[in-house]
Amino acid sequence: MKSSVVLNKVKYRGIKMPAIYTIVVLGIVVSLGLAGCDNSASSNSQPQATQSASTEADIPPRNQDMQQILRGGRIYQQNCATCHGKLAQGAENWRQRDEEGKFPPPPLDGSAHTWHHPTAQLIEVIKNGTLDRGGNMPAWKDQLSEQDIVDVLAWIKAQWPDEIYARWYRNDQRAKNR
Repeated sequence: MKSSVVLNKVKYRGIKMPAIYTIVVLGIVVSLGLAGCDNSASSNSQPQATQSASTEADIPPRNQDMQQILRGGRIYQQNCATCHGKLAQGAENWRQRDEEGKFPPPPLDGSAHTWHHPTAQLIEVIKNGTLDRGGNMPAWKDQLSEQDIVDVLAWIKAQWPDEIYARWYRNDQRAKNR
């Protein structure tokens, strides 16, 4: 069975496309769809513009280095997907302890707690694992370089919805300023 990198190719109507192309096309389609929902004819157009601008300003900049994200996706698929799932969805019953009293691998897609932790802590967990704390995650410091870990985290963060990423970003900035 041949495995593929999630962000490498996407099959649409039988045609394989680079995933970034698919993301760009979907982004354009969604943007056009949302533009059709504009309520500019209403008398409340000024407050809406202000609200929209403040919402946009609240969204922090994301990593735009697609090569890093793609590298991270490949490394993730080779090393992390076995436990955390190809789409970073985690184990099915990740909130329930197993027969040893340990939690299965959580989702990394923004639907669990990964985004609650600053980058430095995520790097530490990947490097050293959680076995010494009663967890299941092995240490990766002997298999992955520092850059590999940073690339994997770039891919993981790229999976998060904007709202989750924004909340993580604010927490990460606070942790850096301590």
